[in-house]
Amino acid sequence: MSFVVATWNVQWQFGEWQQRQQPILETLRTLDADIITLQETWLDQVDELAAQLDYDSTWAGRPPRRDGNIGFGNAVLSRWPITRREHCFLEDASGRKYRSCVHGQVQAPFGTVPVFTTHLDFAIDGSSVRHMQLATASEFIETFADGDLVPILTGDMNAVPDSDEIRTLTGRSAPHIDGRAWTDSWEVAGDGPGITWSSDNPYLKAPTWPNRRLDYVLVATPRENRPVGNPQRAWLFGEEPVDGVVPSDHYGVAVEIAS
Repeated sequence: MSFVVATWNVQWQFGEWQQRQQPILETLRTLDADIITLQETWLDQVDELAAQLDYDSTWAGRPPRRDGNIGFGNAVLSRWPITRREHCFLEDASGRKYRSCVHGQVQAPFGTVPVFTTHLDFAIDGSSVRHMQLATASEFIETFADGDLVPILTGDMNAVPDSDEIRTLTGRSAPHIDGRAWTDSWEVAGDGPGITWSSDNPYLKAPTWPNRRLDYVLVATPRENRPVGNPQRAWLFGEEPVDGVVPSDHYGVAVEIAS
């Protein structure tokens, strides 16, 4: 048995965002993942997607600007019931707390799956801030990590695989939590570079960053009941336009995980 977890940054209300909503929905409908995590999303969007796809959902976020009223957050959507909903906020370099780590405990047919998703600071020189945010998120995750499967952490980390912050997660450097490291699913089960921030995307005109892999599905270790929890296959989605519209400036990552 296996199930599919997907993660996608859906570009909030930037640009001509209204025309992207139906392509986002149709892309997710075609993907048909069991668990979907979204970043740069807002509550009304999540509620609409959940209703259209017949998924349960949870969301948390805040407006990124003091004068704003539309939340900027993260969400977990699941074809199975979400039986617990929690979140924490992550401080940025200016002391603002609008970025979040969202938890949904999913009651799958094969047991409970503790799912977490986050979206870290975007600054190209913000490695230390992202490291701090992951330290906060890691403590939060451990509080709600119990389940029949090991925790799954997804999100737009705004960091490449060899960065200090990702190395800390994947066991290449001292972890935030003793005994807890994470498997980068793309390293195990993906094919090719897995670029999710790509100059092929029409929204990235003269980008500040080069082509990068910024989006992750990570599965916690240790996994005592292997192959349960092992990534089996990983692929990108959201690369193709729907009715001539590319859905987001990020490509999504989907991973099949053994259950």
